[in-house]
Amino acid sequence: MSRGNRPGRRRRGREASSPPSAGERILVLPGEELPVRDLRPGHGTYRTGGKVYASILGLLSARPPFVQVIPLSGRYIPRPNDVVIGTVTDVQTTFWLLDIGAPRWAPLHMTGTPWKVDVGETGRYLRVGDSVVVQVENLDATGRIGVTMVGEGLGKLEGGSIIHISPARVPRVVGRSGSMIQTITRLTGAQVAVGQNGRVWIGGSPEAIHRVSEVLRTIEENGQRPGLTERIESYLLTTMPTGEQGPEPLPAETAHRDAPGTQPASTDNDGDGDLEDEADDAAEPGAPGDH
Repeated sequence: MSRGNRPGRRRRGREASSPPSAGERILVLPGEELPVRDLRPGHGTYRTGGKVYASILGLLSARPPFVQVIPLSGRYIPRPNDVVIGTVTDVQTTFWLLDIGAPRWAPLHMTGTPWKVDVGETGRYLRVGDSVVVQVENLDATGRIGVTMVGEGLGKLEGGSIIHISPARVPRVVGRSGSMIQTITRLTGAQVAVGQNGRVWIGGSPEAIHRVSEVLRTIEENGQRPGLTERIESYLLTTMPTGEQGPEPLPAETAHRDAPGTQPASTDNDGDGDLEDEADDAAEPGAPGDH
C-alpha cells in the first residue's frame, strides 16, 4: 500500500497546509484537521497541539482572523444577544415558559416584558400557543436561558404563520446586508420576522404566506448553491400576481415585529460563519424546488 493511501488519511485534492480560496466550499468531518494557517478557531472548531480541527460536520469557512465550520443542520444552541421566536408552552404566576427550539425551555419573567404585569395575571397577556420575539440575555452554567421581550423589534406576534427551518440556514434567509429578506418582502408583500433559532414568522395574505413558504423551502434545500438570491428573485418576479403591491404598513401594536429579520446580528458578522457572505455566481434559472 502506498504512503499516500494509508487508512484513515483523508485528502480532498489539497495539502493540509493549503488554505481554502475565497468562495470555495469544502465539506469537513468532525475531527478532521483544517487546512488553515495563522487563524484562530471559531464556531465548530477547536485547537489542539497547535493545529485546528473541525468539531462538527459542515462547510469550512476561513474568514480572518477566524476559521469556522458552518453546520449543515442541527438543533439551535442559544447565544447571548440572539433574537429568536418562541412559543408559549406554560403559564405560571410570574413567568411564561417558552419553547425556542433549544435543548431547554426559556422562562420569560413578567419583568422582562413592556407590560406592567401583576403577580398571577400573566395569563391575561400571553397564553399557551402564543408566539413572541425575544432576545437571549444570558446563559448560566447549568444551561438556563434568560430572555427578554424589552427592546426594539421584540414583542408578541399577532396572526400569521410560523415556518421552521434549520438554524444553519438563517444567514442565507437574511442574506448579505439583508439582501435576501428584502427581496422576499418586496416581491411578496409579506411581513417577515426571522429568528436566529430557525423560526420564521410570515404575515400577510394567504397567497403571500404561501409564496414565502415556498421560498423558504427552496433555501432550506438549496442553501449551499451559488446564485440563490438571483434565482429566488427571478422566481418571485415570474410568479407575482397581477397588481400585487409591496408590504402594507404594520399595525401600531406590532410595528416592530419584522425587525429581527433585518438586524445586523442576523447577518452573522460576528465571526460565526454564514453562507451568504460568499460570492454568488450567476443566477440559476428555475422555480423553487428545481435541482
